Amino acid sequence: MFGLRISQFGAALALLILTPAAGPTKVKAAAAKPGVQITKLADRVRVQMHGQLFTEYFFKDVPRPYCYPLIGPGGAALTRDWPMKDTPGEAHDHPHHRSLWFAHGAVNGHDFWSEQKGFGKTVHDDFLQIKSGRRQGLIRSRNLWVAADGRRVCSDVRTLRFYAPQCPGERIFDFEITLFASHGPLTLGDTKEGTLAVRLAETLRLKGKIGQGHIINSAGVRDGDTWGKRAAWCDYYGPVAGKTVGIAIFDHPKNPRHPTWWHVRDYGLFAANPFGRHDFENLPDRSAGDLVVPPGKSVTFRYRFYLHEGDDQQANVAGRYKEYAR
Repeated sequence: MFGLRISQFGAALALLILTPAAGPTKVKAAAAKPGVQITKLADRVRVQMHGQLFTEYFFKDVPRPYCYPLIGPGGAALTRDWPMKDTPGEAHDHPHHRSLWFAHGAVNGHDFWSEQKGFGKTVHDDFLQIKSGRRQGLIRSRNLWVAADGRRVCSDVRTLRFYAPQCPGERIFDFEITLFASHGPLTLGDTKEGTLAVRLAETLRLKGKIGQGHIINSAGVRDGDTWGKRAAWCDYYGPVAGKTVGIAIFDHPKNPRHPTWWHVRDYGLFAANPFGRHDFENLPDRSAGDLVVPPGKSVTFRYRFYLHEGDDQQANVAGRYKEYAR
């Protein structure tokens, strides 16, 4: 489904060339192409790092754009396959949890988070830039947020910037999104259902039949106590294919409402949500977390994903966040 995935044991399969005089001759495998390669296909954009698949950005005929899978260090798949792919042993809850996505449950009163009846869709409008490079590559796109009744609520421009790995034990990319009040005033409403989210592989879950994961945030809060807490970063790690790996999400210091609240669940949902204040802090005012963008204005959020080997200490998550914050 996702095209050629280059083996860890070689950059490509050797080709056999049949010549009349010498018979079959083995040709040396070509070296993996260095850097980040971004390839636009009919319904997705493929991202490869040093010749190996990292993720694919799906944009056509989907409820909202998403990245699937996320391939971490050592070839470990860090996100759940379902609902994109039916893998035995995976939970089939929350069909809107599509690997990695950006959405929110209250945008001018419309639900853009779930895929229940009457939900809004984030519709791909155009690619503004797709670029490969030896050090980094990027995907920049424009999207329209369309309610169930067809009304355009707002728009966004998002940039996904992928960095060529400097060492085999990490993968890094940045997610930046600017939401425009392009169709009148924009209210990002107070709800826990959002916003920049990942649904993790089953073994990374804090709980569940095979879940052996752990969560820690920048304040030192751990596991189930991290839900609804504010922190500059949060890390979710555990075993995948017998190896300890993790994903940390960094909240940029200049983001509105930094440090953000974390909608991070023991069943593998991992989301940064700067809008769910009344849910997270148990406030009586259900609009306490509303963020209003006046007509013609915009708001920008920036995040970094750090996919790493080991736990937060072994991966020096705190140190890598300091580098990002600078």
